[in-house]
Amino acid sequence: MATALIIGASRGIGLELVKQYRQDGWRVIATARKQEDCDALAALGAEPHKLDVNNVEAVAGIGWKLDGEELDVAILNAGVYGPRHDGFPTEIEFNAVMHTNVLAAMRLLPVIAPLVGEAKGKLAVLSSRMGSLSERSAPHGSLYRASKAALNSVLLDTALAHGKQGVTCVAFHPGWVKTDMGGEGADITVEQSASGIRATLAGLSASETAVYRNYDGTEIGW
Repeated sequence: MATALIIGASRGIGLELVKQYRQDGWRVIATARKQEDCDALAALGAEPHKLDVNNVEAVAGIGWKLDGEELDVAILNAGVYGPRHDGFPTEIEFNAVMHTNVLAAMRLLPVIAPLVGEAKGKLAVLSSRMGSLSERSAPHGSLYRASKAALNSVLLDTALAHGKQGVTCVAFHPGWVKTDMGGEGADITVEQSASGIRATLAGLSASETAVYRNYDGTEIGW
């Protein structure tokens, strides 16, 4: 049975990925910060683990709990947008965004990548087109943009470190999705985003070099 790990699965795209993988008969390991969300994941047939990605002891603990797993797919979905203004960011705002979107990845990806390598699988992070340096056309959301550009950098390093062991690394733009972050005016539903991400992952050829994709598989420039 194929195994997927979804980190940050309490709601939105992460929760929908759990639902869709389970509906297709996958074994799904999923994380959430709150016990009630873990209970909800268990009700869907997932194997839940309580995890706050900003807690270094919890990150070390999840590594111990997952020891020996072979992951066909692992998706780091946890992330925050941060302040909606484009003014002077406070230190608290900066730390909240960078710790969740970047530092957590720097801690988690080295733990997860070897488990993906055991299955010659796919390791994905939920980035954003806003993190692209070559395709940038607007300055809004600068703190979020900076965090996603940094997340992409972490993924590129992960591919350099683990690509030769069979880990295919993917940074995804999930689309403008109708979630708490995207709002009701967004273009697509969580079901469409998750379905596209899954199809793109399934269709990707093995690669030692990280790739950057829209949820529908379209290439994005770094």
